[in-house]
Amino acid sequence: MSALSLRLPDSIHRHIKEIAKKEGVSINQFISSAVSEKISALLTEDYLKSRAKKARKKDLKSILDRTPGREPLAGDEL
Repeated sequence: MSALSLRLPDSIHRHIKEIAKKEGVSINQFISSAVSEKISALLTEDYLKSRAKKARKKDLKSILDRTPGREPLAGDEL
């Protein structure tokens, strides 16, 4: 594990401190978790973009043609 010196605006530090206390974790644990979540989101976005580049419209049409012809659920009309 490595150490990192980080400078934050007082307002952000105050929010982190309050939330970490409310969640029952240390400030270090909170920041580590928050950074991990951000990394995961970015990597997921990159992965999905990569997969989308490989997609072929004819394959999508083939999949959609096999789906049952049902009315959408309420709220899914669009």
